[in-house]
Amino acid sequence: MSTSTYDHVLFASAASVRLSLAWAFPGLPDLLSGRVELSTPVTGFKRLQEGLFLYNHGLSPYDGGVFHQAPLLLPLFSLLPDPARYPLVTVLLYTLVDLASAYALMQIFASGQSYASRFFTSSRESKRWSSSAVAAAHLFNPFVVLTCLARSTNVFGNLFILVSVLKACRGAAFGSAFALALASYMSLHPLLLLPPLAVLCYDSSIMRNKNASKDGRSSALVPFAARYTAVFAVAIAILFALSYALTGNWSFISSVYASRLLLPDLTPNVGLWWYFFIEIFDSFRNFFLGVFWLHMVSYSPALTIRLRDQPLAAVVLMCGIFAIFQPYANVGDAGFWLSLLSMYGHVHEREYYNLSLPLNSANLSSSSVSR
Repeated sequence: MSTSTYDHVLFASAASVRLSLAWAFPGLPDLLSGRVELSTPVTGFKRLQEGLFLYNHGLSPYDGGVFHQAPLLLPLFSLLPDPARYPLVTVLLYTLVDLASAYALMQIFASGQSYASRFFTSSRESKRWSSSAVAAAHLFNPFVVLTCLARSTNVFGNLFILVSVLKACRGAAFGSAFALALASYMSLHPLLLLPPLAVLCYDSSIMRNKNASKDGRSSALVPFAARYTAVFAVAIAILFALSYALTGNWSFISSVYASRLLLPDLTPNVGLWWYFFIEIFDSFRNFFLGVFWLHMVSYSPALTIRLRDQPLAAVVLMCGIFAIFQPYANVGDAGFWLSLLSMYGHVHEREYYNLSLPLNSANLSSSSVSR
């Protein structure tokens, strides 16, 4: 079986799994969309439906303080039939998003940035996984499949992150910055990927253009990053303008972004923030909000500087930070990070040596105690 045929079978199988589960168990999507592990106040499908109901009846979707998602999602979902009567249609949309994400992940891996960047080439390059294996790790990841069936809207943000990374691996600054703006518009925290993505895009553009350059010189990183940031800012401004035109006011800013910054909704979820803020006194709330955000923000410049030779690794690690430390985390974020880790399959077996020392120490300690 050729590689292309194998990939087609792989993608068709992944789509069949999702659609078959939704068809065989019609109540499964609604059941999963009510699980706090899969749906949060800022990504839940049921909350999206409430906002969509208000939008379709000419009311502000942010009245009542229930809907906290990006306004531009509303026109998209208003085109779909009633999910209560035709649940397979929405599952099909999310399945297509998963397939697009897997394809983008394959292309990112095929760029070679995970094992051979501008300044670094792994000595274990020959042990890397195939692009089909990387796609399979995403498509058949149980967390990803459950998130698809739960119809959590964070899959759209994850897709835009992958598109941004893919464009950065190809040195396309405009496309990468615009896709990152879309991801940040959806859920705010992808904004922290701007430094490593700017470095990744710069390195990729140098690698692609160095043979075409006559004098071997290239533009400096700082001006390039400034242009990248400018494109990002313009894209955000355009998205905000479209949102204002859609809703007629700026209330979406406080509903979508302040809800993530200030954590007003303490609906139970699997994130660390809820577990912590449900217990503290209100007098300490603002202080710890600043501490938690400062903690997460501090990783972005630190990882970008420390992993200057491997900017894609910095992006992947930042996504892992998001999965743990973002305000409203769910298992879909963890599944997305595990999918990204599949690009580093050539170093997975090295983890044994990292874990063997503490495991052996634990065994020695237990044996000494038993004696």
